[in-house]
Amino acid sequence: MNVVGHTPPPFFKRGPAPLARLTFFVALSVLLLVADLRFHTLEWMRLGLATAAWPLQQAAYLPVEAGSDLEQYFRRLTTLQGENQNLHHQQLETAGLLLRQHYLEDENRRLRTLLDMQAHLPVTGQVADILYSSRDPFSHRVVINKGMQQGMEDGQAVIDELGVIGQVTRVFPLTAEVTLLTDKDQAIPIQIQRNGLRAVLAGAGNGMMELRFLAANAEVRVGDILVTSGLDGVYLPGLPVARVVKIDRDQSFSFARIQCAPIGGVERHGQVLVLGHREALPPRPEEPVGPADTVRGKRSRRH
Repeated sequence: MNVVGHTPPPFFKRGPAPLARLTFFVALSVLLLVADLRFHTLEWMRLGLATAAWPLQQAAYLPVEAGSDLEQYFRRLTTLQGENQNLHHQQLETAGLLLRQHYLEDENRRLRTLLDMQAHLPVTGQVADILYSSRDPFSHRVVINKGMQQGMEDGQAVIDELGVIGQVTRVFPLTAEVTLLTDKDQAIPIQIQRNGLRAVLAGAGNGMMELRFLAANAEVRVGDILVTSGLDGVYLPGLPVARVVKIDRDQSFSFARIQCAPIGGVERHGQVLVLGHREALPPRPEEPVGPADTVRGKRSRRH
């Protein structure tokens, strides 16, 4: 019911037309896009939203991270258990070998005593560090940090924990030069550990060694271990030197071509042990000459 001069309000409140609102919001969006692209006006808003959402992101990622850590823990636990078991087996095997080695050493000592054989005198040694290798690309030599002041002399054997690696060939006041076994000018008398066959092992110059002057039908096999024979008076007998890796038996040649790989860390390790010179065994005392020997000598001269 209309009152004079007064219009009743509509039942639904109506705003701007939908097309007008669409046009307004599209224009506002384009304006914000252009302003943010050119002037970075909404950067602070994005930073604020990212900061506010960071705890939520971490909370949502916690189950995934916990599952990954748990999987890695069980995987490492399984790996460590396997390595521990392998090390335990290796320790047991090494313990058996060590006990057998002690037994063999004691037995060898008893046999030497029974046979009245004089044991080799112990040889002292000095630990030295490798400073640098030789500047000559055609030679295999290294320089150690021990020299004349430390008692170094020419001809001393140099070894590591695996076997022989070379020999001291030049001594300076504070340093010494070691010629490696793989040098072409280096040779060492050896014997095959399996059958005791003696030969000469020479360097090939390429990190390998050659077993020279052996007949084509010599009893040498791939995998044979070569040890020092001790005939040169420099190296102690029985030190590991090399392993046979290749044999070329050409019947047209008198000697076989045998390539060997050094057992010791000839060109790898940084510390070596320089052995002292082997001391000569004292001469055996002469047996006293008795009266019977004198009479026998006179009779022999008469005849």
